[in-house]
Amino acid sequence: MPATTAPRRRTVLAAALAAAVTAGCSAGCSAGEGPARALRLATGPEGGPYNAFGRSFTETVTASGRLTLTPVSSAASVDNLQQLADGSVDLALTTADVAEDAVLGHDTFDHSLGVTALARVYVNYLHLLAPADGPVRELADLAGRRVATGAVGSGLQVTAARLLRQAGIGVRQHSLGLADSLAALRSGALDAVFWSGGVPTSAVSALARELPLRFVPLDAVAAQLRERYGPVYTGVTLPAGAYGLAGPVATLGVGNYLTARPGVPEDAVRQLLGILFDRWATLLRSVTAGARLEPRFAVSTGAVPLHPGAAAYYRSVYG
Repeated sequence: MPATTAPRRRTVLAAALAAAVTAGCSAGCSAGEGPARALRLATGPEGGPYNAFGRSFTETVTASGRLTLTPVSSAASVDNLQQLADGSVDLALTTADVAEDAVLGHDTFDHSLGVTALARVYVNYLHLLAPADGPVRELADLAGRRVATGAVGSGLQVTAARLLRQAGIGVRQHSLGLADSLAALRSGALDAVFWSGGVPTSAVSALARELPLRFVPLDAVAAQLRERYGPVYTGVTLPAGAYGLAGPVATLGVGNYLTARPGVPEDAVRQLLGILFDRWATLLRSVTAGARLEPRFAVSTGAVPLHPGAAAYYRSVYG
């Protein structure tokens, strides 16, 4: 490793933390609430990656004996942040684009919500899949066709709607979760399915073994979305070998955040992050292959301020 790498990383992390501390305190510091031993985490629908990660994380946290963390099934990102805002839960998993909308009071949210970030945990890959022998060969072929765009209340609905709007394509939209979407694609009731998740997603892998699939490139629109909405979106590729792909397929990536109410006690946040960074390799195995959790990645939460306890954790552990 070059001698300048470590100092440069510390400089980048320190700058990110300084900005996050300022923003986090403006969102509402939580000095006076005392320690909490029981917390609730909004995850996602049964069978989905948020639910899998959330259950694994809550089991790991509770087994540590430091906190009791309970998973709460939900419709995913939008639903999670609404529950966070009304106090039904203390922590929530959400996509970066939905979290930023919530903080800024844009699109789905008509006013700003009090949301803070603990970490950017991993990246979702947007999949557009269709039967290999079907009529959908490129994005433009979706026009007028039956397309699953994610369950109501999911981050996928937000991302898919933006992509279709940016591309100027109208579809016959079906608001379905992953399991129902793939079943409908298999039966011929749908022409294509949008899915946003880790790679490989086990349910998509299972369908690919039964039904030859085409994964449609989305790189052209991905670049436009990044230009319009900023770094909540990035260009990524479905790698060769995943789902039996002969070569890589360029698509859109969107980060996933672990978020919290500003009032969650700082000591609880520090404990949660200690467990997350200690066990990330096991925890992320359930949602995406080959992912790593590093502090300079974790603090990249854009317009969503770090919780003061998170900022204190990163500062104390990584300098």
